[in-house]
Amino acid sequence: MTEQYQPLFSRPLLPLANEEDAEVTCGVAFPRIAANDGTAFVVHVIEKAGGAPDKAGVEQREEVADDVFDVAHRVADDVGIDIDTDLRFDTNVGDAILDAARDVDASAIVFTPRGGRSWWDLFSGDVRDRLIRESDRPVVVLPHDSVESDGGTDEQSNDTGMVRHD
Repeated sequence: MTEQYQPLFSRPLLPLANEEDAEVTCGVAFPRIAANDGTAFVVHVIEKAGGAPDKAGVEQREEVADDVFDVAHRVADDVGIDIDTDLRFDTNVGDAILDAARDVDASAIVFTPRGGRSWWDLFSGDVRDRLIRESDRPVVVLPHDSVESDGGTDEQSNDTGMVRHD
């Protein structure tokens, strides 16, 4: 069987939690995706309570998702890449992200660390472990401090990381 390799940033999935996360993650990842002539897949997961009352109303949480996707589209337009967005509802955020990555055959799952407690709340325990231990594709954590005011990165965006794709 012939093995095929594709760049990590050719078809990545970016799980985005909120507008601030979208600004930072897209600002760091999209130039790398553009340098690889790639396409980005953006997912926002609304965690369902699984029978218990949800923390916030669905309409309110869908508005957050719309705002996240608006930021992603704006940043994508700025660097000239195509993106697809996906809103998912699930009782397990990690499973939803992994399912989304499989559904679009993502080359990697890419995110930036979220500052403060909110990052640990979103990618704590089960979610973080599930992404790292159960992913069938690379998980890439990009440093968020490399975002410049113009949306570019401090380093050249021609990452050459390759991943085998069977």
